Amino acid sequence: MPDGEIRKRDQPDAPAPGDARVQQDPEETDAARRRRRAQFLRELHEAKALRDRVQPRRARAARMRQAMRMRTFRW
Repeated sequence: MPDGEIRKRDQPDAPAPGDARVQQDPEETDAARRRRRAQFLRELHEAKALRDRVQPRRARAARMRQAMRMRTFRW
């Protein structure tokens, strides 16, 4: 057995990261989750915008593919 597996088994179990959130007020947890999600979406949008500015030809091709998907979509 590799040493890493032995060490992992010998260590005491640490509490799961989600356990601390369970003890909090559920409304505050939901609000915190929404704030984290909003922050993530802002950063994702910023990263996509940066990528589009850096690689305009690839961004144009992606827009064309999306337009084709939308034209062929059936309601």
